[in-house]
Amino acid sequence: MILIRNANLLDPASGNLTENVSVVVEGEQIREVSPRPIQVSASLTLDAGGRTLMPGLIDCHVHVFLSEVNIRALEAIPLTLMTARGAALMRAMLDRGFTTVRDTGGADWGIREGVAQGHLPGPRLFVAGRPIGQTGGHSDSRRRTDTSVSCHCCNAMAFTLGIADGVDEVRRAAREQLRQGVDHIKIMVSGGVASPYDPLESLQYTTDEIRAAVEEAAVFKRYVCAHAYAAEAVARAVQAGVRVIEHGNLIDAATAKLMAARGAFLVPTLVAYDAIERHGGRWGMGADSLEKNKIVMAAGLRSLELAREAGVRMAFGSDLLGQLQPDQSREFQIRAKVLSPLEIIRSATVIGAELLGRSGELGTVAPGALADLLVVDGDPLRDLSRLEGQGEHLDLIMKAGVLHRNRLPAA
Repeated sequence: MILIRNANLLDPASGNLTENVSVVVEGEQIREVSPRPIQVSASLTLDAGGRTLMPGLIDCHVHVFLSEVNIRALEAIPLTLMTARGAALMRAMLDRGFTTVRDTGGADWGIREGVAQGHLPGPRLFVAGRPIGQTGGHSDSRRRTDTSVSCHCCNAMAFTLGIADGVDEVRRAAREQLRQGVDHIKIMVSGGVASPYDPLESLQYTTDEIRAAVEEAAVFKRYVCAHAYAAEAVARAVQAGVRVIEHGNLIDAATAKLMAARGAFLVPTLVAYDAIERHGGRWGMGADSLEKNKIVMAAGLRSLELAREAGVRMAFGSDLLGQLQPDQSREFQIRAKVLSPLEIIRSATVIGAELLGRSGELGTVAPGALADLLVVDGDPLRDLSRLEGQGEHLDLIMKAGVLHRNRLPAA
């Protein structure tokens, strides 16, 4: 049992900051939270010294297996090296205070269980397995001279992407991912930045194909998330039952209102375009992709404004590839150009938990919740930079009751 005392508790749901709070952690869960001193026989008592105690962060769009900005470089990487690189990337995410992440393409049940069973340090993982897309779409990584799909057993790029055409193939592909134990199904319904051959505004998958994926996910009590930029692609996906839109930079007001009316979530990933603009060429991203990146980057902040005005629930996402992943927490400062610190912190805690279907268990400091806790040196409501960088301002990081980092003095 661990007792943390003398903390200023930040509740993202209410926005309240309560002074001199004590928290008791027993096993994986929070047992008690009190604004009064708690008398308990703890194996370890820590003094927060008036620092801010808050829930662990949730990033709802990561790729732990995409360890190259130029994803074509993954063709030459075996699955063993891909996993080793992913282990390092995950540990760095946990160092930044992200105790839960949602992988939206590539990570499978094996790496999820590797973390859950304690073999690898990293955030709690929710995985999509191989994202599903059409021939010539965002998940088709082949060169134009390729006529077949490579075996994924020794090709990291092929392992992390899938192609399915037509209703029957989409059903089969979705069922296979569900058989593999995914937490959600990822489909591609528009063009993308990292895929060089498909225009951003391209509409990928028919309504019937999208519905097929949605129906199959529902059978397993799962949901579908969709990579989408163009407003028309977003609208078509939401109307067909897609629950979460990834990116959404090119939405318009009508589409944002549709998303709000249907209860769909949006996961903006603005730091990805910022990082590509600054470093993508250096790491081998092609000229076509860099040009497309300019388009979505220019529209990013406006998409946040439209979503907020319509009442769309927005979760925190980063979507950084390979060498760009150290910029994960920079998403906080980019969103701050439009959103308040509390709105941004909510996106990385309570809204992320809601998207994952884990409200009350994640993204909160309350009795019965999982003990995912951060102690921040400073008040992130006043200074969001306390959550940025590589976790320099995090004096304690706890995931499910286990201390990953502790700089607090014993009391």
